[in-house]
Amino acid sequence: MIPRLDIAALDGLSLDPATKGLPFDAPPLTVGDVGRQGWNILAEDLPLPLAVVREDILAANSAWMGAFTAANGLLIAPHGKTTMAPHLFDLQIADGAWGITVATVQQLEVARRFGVKRVLLANQLVGPRAVDAAFKALAADPDFELYCLVDGLDGLALLSDGAQRTAPRGNPLRILVEAGFVGGRTGARSGTDALAVARAVAVTEGLILAGFECFEGLLPTPDAADTLVAEVTRLAEVALAESLFPPEAPIVVSAGGSAFFDRVGERFAALSLSRTLLKVLRSGCYLTHDSIGYAEQFARILSETSLTLPEGGLKPALEVWAYVQSCPEAQRTMLTMGKRDVGFDAGMPVPARWYRPGSGMAAPEPMPAGHEVVALNDQHCHLVSAAPTHLRVGDMVGFGIGHPCTTFDKWAMLVLADADYNVTGALKTFF
Repeated sequence: MIPRLDIAALDGLSLDPATKGLPFDAPPLTVGDVGRQGWNILAEDLPLPLAVVREDILAANSAWMGAFTAANGLLIAPHGKTTMAPHLFDLQIADGAWGITVATVQQLEVARRFGVKRVLLANQLVGPRAVDAAFKALAADPDFELYCLVDGLDGLALLSDGAQRTAPRGNPLRILVEAGFVGGRTGARSGTDALAVARAVAVTEGLILAGFECFEGLLPTPDAADTLVAEVTRLAEVALAESLFPPEAPIVVSAGGSAFFDRVGERFAALSLSRTLLKVLRSGCYLTHDSIGYAEQFARILSETSLTLPEGGLKPALEVWAYVQSCPEAQRTMLTMGKRDVGFDAGMPVPARWYRPGSGMAAPEPMPAGHEVVALNDQHCHLVSAAPTHLRVGDMVGFGIGHPCTTFDKWAMLVLADADYNVTGALKTFF
């Protein structure tokens, strides 16, 4: 386990009054002040569009994944890059996260700033500034653990040069050799290449071979993901047989996506070594989940997996709310939300619920079937309906999203809200 984060320092940060999501006349506020203002989203205390994270669903998702990993002998180092919100890192750590995964040295520094003691940098370090930053982080704190990826001898040479410049004694950079696939991103394209890298790491001063990993999230099917993860486990077995790992050190196998974490868990469950073995998932999108691709994959997981599943499940916690601003056609409604406010790389946002302020509605109601987002402009959302819509100018619509990463990065601040849409806090992001 790693310690909880310095949330007091985070809550004490001042918010720029021009931050998107704050009222025009908001007083000077810190991050921690937002939840004490008595604001309610349905009472129109905040301007729209607004990115909202349902705190009750968020907590349930985090607890579910903690129970899932514990029940199946897994660890999780969730992708912090999904949210870049240290408040959420702290929630994940509280629910048992082994570490936090990042992709850049800027993200590494955000994690370190608020006290994350174990970081997995799931990327290749390139350039002297990035390489030196990694070794300086290790030198600054002997209790800090940093893992990073290598997939070739050229990249390893950069790390070796950095180790000679600044390597801290007694706190080495922990290397995970990355297995890849043809047409994918980074990663050794063959087991032969991956093992050549592992052998070179094992004899490089300032580095230690910690294990093997992959990112299976771009593969098209669960079976394809299964094959890649199986290669990771095979590489670990071979490297142990060749005595490439440091004596007594735990061996790490890891995989990174949110779509196939069941297949990762099943493959890792079958791996048994004669040494301490850490089976690390890096899924990040589970925390807020989504209403499109990950929702479909989770339904598949529930029906297919052989792993132990806790009660409950993952539900969408991230919503973007917008006003109806124009009804220029009977079956076309324009809303105050666009590409600057919501991700659309994994599908258009889904109209989930609606609310008419001042109408006496007790709570938002489900959006009637037949409504679909067909286009987004910079600041406009095109919502069409199969029949003339019931929506009017001034109505509020809450949208579910796909792929949380590309909605979070559009907001310097998201608000936390309870089931009644009372604002309970703020999530400061660091993109």
